[in-house]
Amino acid sequence: MRNLGDIAILMRDAMKKQKVTQQDLRERAGIARRTLTGVLSGQRDYKVTTLMAVLDRLGYEMVIVPKAAARAVPTRWEPTEPAVKTKVQIAIEKLNQLSPEK
Repeated sequence: MRNLGDIAILMRDAMKKQKVTQQDLRERAGIARRTLTGVLSGQRDYKVTTLMAVLDRLGYEMVIVPKAAARAVPTRWEPTEPAVKTKVQIAIEKLNQLSPEK
């Protein structure tokens, strides 16, 4: 991938394959609708942390390699479960710990 457009295509394809809606993805990544729209369009620049959150929620890991080694890196990866919890997920877990068991 060499530009934001390539990254956006990867993310949109992953969403289709996983049947993830934009609403699901933005809630899981903890970002605003407008931000996700910009990320998925590939036309708007955004923070690296935003990119990392969205990719994580789609089961991807961002890896930086020297250009000379990039050809050796596979271009197709199988998604994995997100490794980083959102603030919302952490808050829900804390609430669940406080509430009495049923």
